[in-house]
Amino acid sequence: MVNIKKSFPAPICLEKEKRKVKGDYKCGNVLELLKQDFYNKCYLCEDQPTSINVEHFEPHQGDKNKKFDWKNLFFGCAHCNNIKLDRYNTNENNRILDCTHPEHEVENWLKYEMVHFPRKEVKITAQKNETIIHNTVKLLNEVYNGTTKQKQMEAENLKGKLQVELIQFQEMITGYLEAKTHHEKELYLIQITKQLKKSSIFSAFKQHIWALNTERG
Repeated sequence: MVNIKKSFPAPICLEKEKRKVKGDYKCGNVLELLKQDFYNKCYLCEDQPTSINVEHFEPHQGDKNKKFDWKNLFFGCAHCNNIKLDRYNTNENNRILDCTHPEHEVENWLKYEMVHFPRKEVKITAQKNETIIHNTVKLLNEVYNGTTKQKQMEAENLKGKLQVELIQFQEMITGYLEAKTHHEKELYLIQITKQLKKSSIFSAFKQHIWALNTERG
């Protein structure tokens, strides 16, 4: 999860669709704008979704204002949406961090780790002791490790892709740290910087790996 800045104003079609009996919140250029704002990544798992969901951050539960509220529409994937469902953001006790909220420092308040052996396991931990952060940690661990047999299988596929990305990224860092010349170092740094951008898949994991390695270096 990385911080996102949503584009405004909201697509004009949303107000029109809200007035309809069976309006469509995926109207007009909603999908295109969400894809752009969220860097074509699911806001929870940070992978590029093959099955795109326009997810309601707060479950609308029939409330048309929430259903068509541009601020409430997020770019997600089927795997994450089916895990989150309506279990979060329905009351003050089950709220999760909002990556579009300028005061929610999701990149600093969550720690991302992946253990490769003896099996692939993702571990998300809270960096601050707040209920909203712990709720987010719980959800993200469910996303990356699964909650049912089917979701565990989906999570294994997700972690397989994550593992490949992180191994390649670590190889870039090793090359950078072991580079013999300034020129060689600069070439590796260009690659690393590209991977640290929010547009890169799993960039939250990469940011933590980079921080850990540079602290040691």
